[in-house]
Amino acid sequence: MNDDDSPRLRFSRLLPVALIGAAAATPALADPAPFELTGPDLRIEVKRGQQTLPIARVPSLAEGDKLSIHAALPDDQGLKFLLVSAFLRGATNPPPKDWIATASTWKSKEKDKALSLTVPKGARQVVLLMVPDTGGAEGALVDAVRGKPGEFVRASQDLNQASLDHSRLSAFMDAIQAQDNNAPEYLRTVAPVLARSLSIKLNEDCLSKVIEMQASCLLENREQLVLNDVHSSSIADTLTGAPTDLALQLSATPQAGAGYYSAYIGVARDIARIFGAFNNPQFGYLPTLTVRRGDTLSLLLNTAPSFQKPKSVMVVALPAVEADITPQLRSTAKGPVCVARPGAILAVEGAPLIYSTTFAHEVKAKLTNASGQTVDVPVVPRADKGGYALASDTLPTAFSGSMRAQLHGNWGFSTFDGPEFLVQRPDGNAWKVTGDADGLVIGRDNEVVLEGAAPSCVEEISVRQGNGAPRPLEWKVRDGNRLAFTVPLASASPGEIRVELRYQGAKSPETVTLRARAEASRIDGFEIHAGDAQGELTGQRLDQVQSVTLGDIEFRPDGLTREGAVDRLRLTAQGSARAPSQGTSDKASIRLADGRTLPLSVRVAGPRPQVDLLARTINPGSLAPGTRALELGSDDLLPDNGELVFSVKAPLDSRFDTNDAIEIATGDGPPVARLTSGKGLTLESRQVLVARLKAAELPAGSFGQLRFRLVSDGEAGDWKPLATLARLPRIEGLTCDSKGKGKDEATPCTLSGRDLFLIDAVAADPGFAQAVTVPPGFTGSTLRTPAPRDGKLHLRLRDAPDSPVLLP
Repeated sequence: MNDDDSPRLRFSRLLPVALIGAAAATPALADPAPFELTGPDLRIEVKRGQQTLPIARVPSLAEGDKLSIHAALPDDQGLKFLLVSAFLRGATNPPPKDWIATASTWKSKEKDKALSLTVPKGARQVVLLMVPDTGGAEGALVDAVRGKPGEFVRASQDLNQASLDHSRLSAFMDAIQAQDNNAPEYLRTVAPVLARSLSIKLNEDCLSKVIEMQASCLLENREQLVLNDVHSSSIADTLTGAPTDLALQLSATPQAGAGYYSAYIGVARDIARIFGAFNNPQFGYLPTLTVRRGDTLSLLLNTAPSFQKPKSVMVVALPAVEADITPQLRSTAKGPVCVARPGAILAVEGAPLIYSTTFAHEVKAKLTNASGQTVDVPVVPRADKGGYALASDTLPTAFSGSMRAQLHGNWGFSTFDGPEFLVQRPDGNAWKVTGDADGLVIGRDNEVVLEGAAPSCVEEISVRQGNGAPRPLEWKVRDGNRLAFTVPLASASPGEIRVELRYQGAKSPETVTLRARAEASRIDGFEIHAGDAQGELTGQRLDQVQSVTLGDIEFRPDGLTREGAVDRLRLTAQGSARAPSQGTSDKASIRLADGRTLPLSVRVAGPRPQVDLLARTINPGSLAPGTRALELGSDDLLPDNGELVFSVKAPLDSRFDTNDAIEIATGDGPPVARLTSGKGLTLESRQVLVARLKAAELPAGSFGQLRFRLVSDGEAGDWKPLATLARLPRIEGLTCDSKGKGKDEATPCTLSGRDLFLIDAVAADPGFAQAVTVPPGFTGSTLRTPAPRDGKLHLRLRDAPDSPVLLP
């Protein structure tokens, strides 16, 4: 981009020769020129029925609309301009002569110097042409419009859309340039919001630059910033509809094919067509963009007009004749909106032109309170805030609490309805506790839910007990009118708890008083199976339970878990005691920490499924190429590449079936494998099951003690030991110095391989009397070792230190 780019939008401009040269010629191109030259102003009003609007509020025209158009030229204007209007009805249907009107702007009579037009039936576009007065100009322009109307149709469409997109980009650039460089953190916040509001592509890397460079960086490559919008689709999209030869010409240009790309190349395309079709020694055609302010339509040029032959014809596009497309706004509010806050924003997206134009006017928010009363509140579009700012400082007192707010307004001559919002405003009523206000329990965290008029207006919540300092709390808004937060009482004492809530801008907080108590345990039941050594107590505040006595058996706590509002306490029988037989009914005595005892009726359930390990075989796995085999020193050791085949036997009074399963676990963890019929489990008979477990099928990194249990009819039996899973090092070689002599006579041999960190120690004797210890985290591939004794080395593994293996 040239160094002299102005903040205004740049457009691609093709020289006339690009389209009128010989077919084999390469199109010539000019450097991009900005639309920064100020042209004349036009005063335009549109009347539909009994309503008159300035041109800035008119997104589209309709059949029967009456237009009043004046050229707002200065009093000392020396050059006489002819103002020509032309209604168009399609590319292949030339307009009748009476659809073209002319005004001599220098004349004194109103009817002569201004245009009073009525949109005829069938019209689709309207263009204005301004040209210095010269003999025959009117006839030449009429012939041009009627001779090739399609060129003016596309020029009208392209210039109209380009002007609308220009408004979005100008709004973005003006807002960025207006930011104070002393507040870079604000620019980091406002730039993304502006980009979303105006549908502008944002270079987020700019926000990490130094303060002085942020704004200029955001405005680089302006031609690529504008994105598509339902009301003004980018002109780049219209390029796909161009004839093949023209599209190929444009794709070969620096502007269209490489470097930067103008989102408005379509403008240059069609104006260049007009050049090629109508340029003559008398006239040349200039595109103009329009900037609307009230009833003023200001023209912007990218080329200085010529007042000598060929004289310049300025081409101006007015709104298309079509049905209004009202804005399709969507709410982006995250929950209720507090209208008590200054500058409350009703966040919306989906229509960038609400920020960059005044097509949407007289927009208000209709508030409806709980009693059905309504009031309209003015709103102002704020692209930097991402929505409409609501002026709520004059709301009647009746409009408080939770209310519905719906945006509505006018879009040109039409009306539109926007999205609904839930808005809130404090009403002075006290907050209420949902549930038991005295239900707080010390020793744990407690959730509290308050119900009130305006949760979204709360900016701070804290809790305090006695004369202690307040502790800030985090909270969430639920169901629109509730606040949920957690009160930490792990180290609190019984007594009064004060929750303080502060509204936005309030000088003093509102207080809600709660009471915390030491809740006694609530016992729901004690589940235990015949022959079990463990049972489970359910209820609340089971942290106070010290023991449970059932008959002669004492159970002690062995782990407390909490699921929602229910405590689950695992209890283990002391000594070798086991639960009595199935169906036994008895009174259990539950002793609490404060000395109290609680009675509980208990009925012993049927025994859990039992099983005994019958036989076990460990098959070592195949070795990786180049590795040496290790001799397992124990039949309990399952190598990580091996397979374990084991069988289990049911008690005499039980029988297996095909629905039974065996679960495998490591250590004290949860099950990591499940063997079922046909998938690792084979029913030899109703009394014997044979299981096959491959170590490689266990989760990666598994090692240590393996346990198994039988699962039958949804009931799981007790865990029982199965084997020890050990990860083996991959030994590749063992070399020793000649005659056992070397630098270190104690370790004359070198052990090489991979995963040597899995070895804890290496020794020549089974007692590991003079062992070489492998340090934790060892990463080497070689290790100095003692010389083998009887041709063997003893390796102690980290995963199974009690079961050494032998390296022959």
